[in-house]
Amino acid sequence: MSYLVVDLVFLALAAALAALLSRRARRRPGTWAAVLAGGAVLLVLTAVFDNAIIVLGLYGYTPSALSGLFLGAMPIEDFGYPLAAAVLVPLLWRALTARQAPGSASPEDRRRAPRARALRTEERP
Repeated sequence: MSYLVVDLVFLALAAALAALLSRRARRRPGTWAAVLAGGAVLLVLTAVFDNAIIVLGLYGYTPSALSGLFLGAMPIEDFGYPLAAAVLVPLLWRALTARQAPGSASPEDRRRAPRARALRTEERP
């Protein structure tokens, strides 16, 4: 199996999960801006550092499993996982941090609670 096929399967699964998670994220401003900004940085860093490790001989690929498309010394398949991560990580973050049990305190409320209790006890005679 080629690296490109593995990438496409992984990206299809990531896209399906992103479609489910983006439903909730659409209601929260800034999600897609964060995805684009983080994704751009991640792809640039992948290009720079993958080229470096390949040129230095720290990592190599089976030539028969590559598509033949390269960006410098780096095969284009190397962008698959960072691309999926750039989409999924912010959406998972939003989805997981937005889920709270009804009536439960937010992390900010929990941080304020000890101070509020201390203030209430100081007021008592």
